[in-house]
Amino acid sequence: MTTGTMIHPTAIVDPSAQIGDNVTIGAFSVIKNDTVIGSGTTIASHVVIDPFVTVGPDCTIFQYASVGAAPQDLKFHGEKTYLKIGRGTVIREFATINRGTGVGGGITEVGEENYLMAYVHVAHDCKTGRRVILANGSTLAGHIVLGDFVTVGGLVAIHQFVRVGNYSYIGGKSAAVKDVPPLAIAAGDRAKLHGLNKVGLERHNFSPAALSALKKAYRIFFRIGLTTNEAVERVKAGVEQVPEVMEFVEFIKSSSRGITR
Repeated sequence: MTTGTMIHPTAIVDPSAQIGDNVTIGAFSVIKNDTVIGSGTTIASHVVIDPFVTVGPDCTIFQYASVGAAPQDLKFHGEKTYLKIGRGTVIREFATINRGTGVGGGITEVGEENYLMAYVHVAHDCKTGRRVILANGSTLAGHIVLGDFVTVGGLVAIHQFVRVGNYSYIGGKSAAVKDVPPLAIAAGDRAKLHGLNKVGLERHNFSPAALSALKKAYRIFFRIGLTTNEAVERVKAGVEQVPEVMEFVEFIKSSSRGITR
């Protein structure tokens, strides 16, 4: 056994599992073959971690979570696919996270310092950035990409292949079926934009100059009835090209699914 690691006698840990130092595994948990559990991680009782899962260091997984089960996708035929959980992530009770599919890139990735609350579902081939919060009962369909510092409210459903930009906020009980641009608030069924995530941006110390430029860019894109191409040109000509504005514009230009408006 590695240094400082405590495994309850009733837990089942496959001999091929790589268990780091100072790991705790609770009663009746099952750690299957070809898994990696990073140092300092705590796994409560009745957790199942399926094959080909890597859990980073300093994670906390609460009771009854299902981590790395086969994807709920009819295109999956038992191929070897993966799930990676980033450092410092918290996974609460009854959360379910599925591995990737062969046709979808083969890996699901949960970023560092994520907080997945109870009953969250992260489907196959999703990717989340750093310090993402998924509130109770929120559901990610397959192939979704969430940027850094995204917050998703309770009971939110996000359609497959949707992207959600950095620092965005999706309000509770929403259904997001198109891309949500960075730095914005979306809510409703179907979700609509409700302005910039001003409170969140101020909490993350965005400068007044950046907030002012973003406000102008947001208005051009979503308040005066321009096409996307027209808005891009007007923002380039009339708004200071700070990095935040450039990110905002590039996200919208690169959308293949369409942008929430």
